Amino acid sequence: MEEFLLFALVGFLAQAIDGALGMAYGVISSTVLLALGVPPAQASASAHAAELFTTAASGSAHLYPRNIDWKLFWRLVPFGVVGGMLGAFVVTSFDGDQVKPFVTAYLAVIGAWLLYRSFHRIPTKPVKLRIVAPLGAVAGFLDAAGGGGWGPVATTGLLGAGGQPRFVIGTVSASEFLIALSVSLSFLATILTGHWEQAGEFRDYLASIGGLIIGGVMAAPLAGWAVKALREKTLLRLVGSMIVLLAGYQTLELTGF
Repeated sequence: MEEFLLFALVGFLAQAIDGALGMAYGVISSTVLLALGVPPAQASASAHAAELFTTAASGSAHLYPRNIDWKLFWRLVPFGVVGGMLGAFVVTSFDGDQVKPFVTAYLAVIGAWLLYRSFHRIPTKPVKLRIVAPLGAVAGFLDAAGGGGWGPVATTGLLGAGGQPRFVIGTVSASEFLIALSVSLSFLATILTGHWEQAGEFRDYLASIGGLIIGGVMAAPLAGWAVKALREKTLLRLVGSMIVLLAGYQTLELTGF
């Protein structure tokens, strides 16, 4: 019960941040699981199992305030699904942490750019398809391989390309359910085919997954209101600061400092 309540608190805080800023649920959940000694593949599978419920609730919370750009949604999702399925196969084949230093460097640069944008008037503009396609594929891949990344990579990339914060965050949050579903089905396929030999350990973390689900679902209704209420500059500064802090922490952890 103590473990369940601890992860319920983690899930609540992670989803509150994720729903408002379009990122961090998977990253925070996976980071906590890894810190407790859960192997990377199991941490990613656990986080995505929980996200099936939290992303459905979070995406629904963005419907009523009309925070979703449906044109962008349907351009982003197919590439994210393909990237996520590939990432799930890769992380069950070898250590996905090998690409993390490159991801953290990318996120730090994008986070700094968003902070710069928040202090300078840079007009928003429609994000071009040639950016959406590779961005969605890379975000989906890193999300599955690293246990989190759809929100940080997709949200920061779209904002960096000039997307309007409210609609970028709402769209990425809504699309995350389909990404989590495709990744979870891919993990299930690796179990059924015997590709993932350590999959049996997954049931050892059911209490953690349950806590993440309950806490996340409770926090999800706050998301739509927060995104609509906050000013564009405030959203950019919050997203930029969150990304810089996460990237900085992960870089220090990877380098051993």
